[in-house]
Amino acid sequence: MDIKHRDPNEIMKLSRLGSFHQSKLSFLRSFIREFKNWDYKNNLFELDLNGNGSAIYSFSRKDRVYSLVCFSQYIDPDERSDRVIANKWDAAFVLYDGIPSTKDINRLRKNVPKQELGRVSCSELALSRANKSVRVFDHVVEALSQGTQPDKKLLNKVGYLYRTTAVYGSGKFGLADRFRIKDRKEIYGPFRLEMMLVYLVRQFTFDQVNHIAKSKNPKKAVELDLDIARNLGIGNSTGLGMAPFIINHPTLLHNWIYSRETALKEIRSIEKVDQEAFNHFKYCLDKSKAMMESWQTDSQFQNHKINLLKQGLVQFDQFLEKEFSIKDKYPWNNIYIWASNNLQDEALEYIVSMMMEPYDDIINPLINNMSSDEEKYFTIPGHKKISDLRSILEKNYKSFLEIDFNEKINNTNFWFISKNKAEPRIANRYEDFGGDLEQPLAIARDIKQLYEKIILEEQTSSISNFLSKNDEFRHVIRRAFIVEKCPYSEIQDNTIGDSLVPIDMLRLKLSFFGAVKFDPRSDKWLRICMFQGAPLPDDLKNYDDHWVYKN
Repeated sequence: MDIKHRDPNEIMKLSRLGSFHQSKLSFLRSFIREFKNWDYKNNLFELDLNGNGSAIYSFSRKDRVYSLVCFSQYIDPDERSDRVIANKWDAAFVLYDGIPSTKDINRLRKNVPKQELGRVSCSELALSRANKSVRVFDHVVEALSQGTQPDKKLLNKVGYLYRTTAVYGSGKFGLADRFRIKDRKEIYGPFRLEMMLVYLVRQFTFDQVNHIAKSKNPKKAVELDLDIARNLGIGNSTGLGMAPFIINHPTLLHNWIYSRETALKEIRSIEKVDQEAFNHFKYCLDKSKAMMESWQTDSQFQNHKINLLKQGLVQFDQFLEKEFSIKDKYPWNNIYIWASNNLQDEALEYIVSMMMEPYDDIINPLINNMSSDEEKYFTIPGHKKISDLRSILEKNYKSFLEIDFNEKINNTNFWFISKNKAEPRIANRYEDFGGDLEQPLAIARDIKQLYEKIILEEQTSSISNFLSKNDEFRHVIRRAFIVEKCPYSEIQDNTIGDSLVPIDMLRLKLSFFGAVKFDPRSDKWLRICMFQGAPLPDDLKNYDDHWVYKN
């Protein structure tokens, strides 16, 4: 059976991309698989009675060492904010390349807590900050100090002690540029160092509550139960700053989606499925349902999607029981065809993620293809003709060419960079000031304008000749030639229309990170949880890859 990759014009709609879930391809899971045999160590732990001070954690193997340097401090409750305009946090972190000296630690202590206002060096690889979930953190400390374990119901509801509000890498604020380290095999997978930082921050939060509880009541305090700790992750508050990333990195986006679509294609192409593989799939599916019950949000938008997921899985269970047979040829394809015909996107894409679980041999080779050498795609083939470009636009951007951008509903918003924090934001061009500062993120509109321009040009003329007179189209011409080679590189939606739901863009990226329990606080920002259920550092050498379904 000749099964094809799914059509990008279908898959790259934001409503579909915003229904993706974590999978075996997710970056935090591939990070754990890569670093499971590295040596973990708590190198330094110097906190005062209130939990403020410094700590260092490291992963090492042979001559390579990565060290997380942590700085925690007291902040006034009025200063605690997850918003990007905040300038103080309960804790700040930096991932150091090697083992930091005392001089390095002192330098970092002066700069890392300042985050954007500080300055780090090319010896540092990633930077972050985090705030306590105060209600949960204080409850855990109080319980432990009294010799009891905290309330599991409360912990399950929230899922973490701290939440990060940003994780920076690749050249930000003086951090090492990726070209310096990209050839290290252990970080071939995307965002692997950022995942390491978040994972080690999680361990710091456990050590900190244990330390404060012990300091508060030395004779009576107990440590946090390890099973309870494993069931806690790290929260994250994510806003619009993340959204343009998937527009600005088209080849990287393609590699992520293409890897997922290739995995699905290969799995659907398996003619005979053995019972062990199917049982593996069913085990993960059944275990994952418990996670849904602890997925809580006040968002009407998200609760609707959760209900669609639950309803879809009930239908799917009935299908497996009454209509499906593993003895039929191409059983995974039969499952996929049924799901695509009967389920909404939320449940369909959930099942797609689950179908990957039995197949390490398919998934693992794809992970190393999920990064991108973007410079290879930067050069525009100026020798090609206008007719070549026109064909690409008509083939790959058909839906864009049908949009009338003279209608306000299709041209409502504009993206800009905020002055205070240099972060992307979105505004209504008919109600807000600043339209003259618009960033080139309106790809659909710009493609349409390009098309309307080139259909009036001499079709045998070269691209280089056209660009010499129309340089304002350079960015979308480059994208057009990229999408010709990388069909999943372009979101097939209007990112400035009034129907845009920005959190779909956030969820797409976060699903590849491996985030769970999406909790939108508006259509522009949300909270999530990472590493909930993950093995602790001391567990890594004997961990169970199904941990994500056991929380």
